[in-house]
Amino acid sequence: MAKKLHIKTYGCQMNVYDSDRMADVLAPLGYSASDNATDADMVIINTCHIREKAAEKVFSELGRLRKWKEGQRLQGRDVKIAVAGCVAQAEGQEISRRAPWVDVVVGPQAYHRLPELITDIDPASRNAVIDTDFPVEDKFDFLPEEHTPRGPAAFLSVQEGCDKFCTFCVVPYTRGAEFSRPAASILTEARRLVDNGSVELSLLGQNVNAWAGEAPDGRDWDFARLLRELAEIDGLKRLRYTTSHPKDMTLDLIHAHAEIPQLMPYLHLPVQAGSDRILDAMNRHHSRDDYFRIIDQLRDVCPDMALSGDFIVGFPGETDRDFADTLNLIDRVGYASAYSFKYSPRPGTPASMRDDQVDEGVKSERLAGLQQLINAQQLAFNKAKVGDVMDVLIERPANKDNQKAGRSPWMQAVHFPATTGEIGDIVSLRITDAHQNSLSAEMV
Repeated sequence: MAKKLHIKTYGCQMNVYDSDRMADVLAPLGYSASDNATDADMVIINTCHIREKAAEKVFSELGRLRKWKEGQRLQGRDVKIAVAGCVAQAEGQEISRRAPWVDVVVGPQAYHRLPELITDIDPASRNAVIDTDFPVEDKFDFLPEEHTPRGPAAFLSVQEGCDKFCTFCVVPYTRGAEFSRPAASILTEARRLVDNGSVELSLLGQNVNAWAGEAPDGRDWDFARLLRELAEIDGLKRLRYTTSHPKDMTLDLIHAHAEIPQLMPYLHLPVQAGSDRILDAMNRHHSRDDYFRIIDQLRDVCPDMALSGDFIVGFPGETDRDFADTLNLIDRVGYASAYSFKYSPRPGTPASMRDDQVDEGVKSERLAGLQQLINAQQLAFNKAKVGDVMDVLIERPANKDNQKAGRSPWMQAVHFPATTGEIGDIVSLRITDAHQNSLSAEMV
């Protein structure tokens, strides 16, 4: 009997990939994806623990779902609620205690077990079925083939976990140690995605450029070699990867940006802060000069390289001088885009236990100044493209009537007339106007 599955996804691209794979895992049980939670037979909240008050936002969402579940029960429908992802990993028993209407709690390393977890649900019990273990087996060995095409641009997870232990971050505790999928598994999934119509692949990992995996012949490859092998897939026209760590930007990977035509001239390379004192307190394993050297090397081999980054404002102990160093770094690098946040303590992390927390008002003031600088750089980068002709991958219809939307090589959203090409085509467009977050274009 056909059943409807609604997955609400928070957080990063890896969670988007995981949500797609959860849908694949549940497809053999008769579940098909639905954009609407109200008529679903099962709702999964795929959570992220990075943002501020992440757990409380999940419990707020679960409160709304409780009313939905009770209403469905009155109509004679037995619907199910699952919580997945990093908040599930960190708060498993607490979710069961505070939200006993939740049926399943599953961590990001165990969602391949969803079918058996659903089978284990006891309707008479007020306890969720919980699986937040780090399994011995590789979950990727148990995932089925993709159930539905992912579209022209698809995500492909190649690496998970983190061994860096930045003092502000929960990822090592929720995603576990760094793990690299074997190259054969990645290449097989990549070929399937391309065969199903994807022409651009974005490789995903908590530290994606730390990937070091077993090659099909049993030898070891590094990340640059993996990119070169993927570029040989017939029909794959674009490659991207995220998120990278400066410590793992090897010279071979830097040169790959000049030598692999499919590799787009855009890199998300978080630095988090511009002060060596704060970088050391964050346990980032690099200095500001290390970061500058990487940027200079990238631009030497790929002069049109665009950079994006992550910035944390108000890390414990951050002084005005430290913050000025961050602004100076941003000014020197010049970013096409960036994500920036006020520091917020994550329970159990070393930074959360420091007694030199920065005042919230100071953090807000600094964040506003940093974002003003980043926004100015982003707008200037976009305006510099006006008049240029560039290749744009058509991804979808736009929100506005009579338009389509796509992505430039530099990850900019581009809008253009709906009569232009077909979804999945890469077309040459002339940029006619630039906005803060997008470009407008016309056919050449």
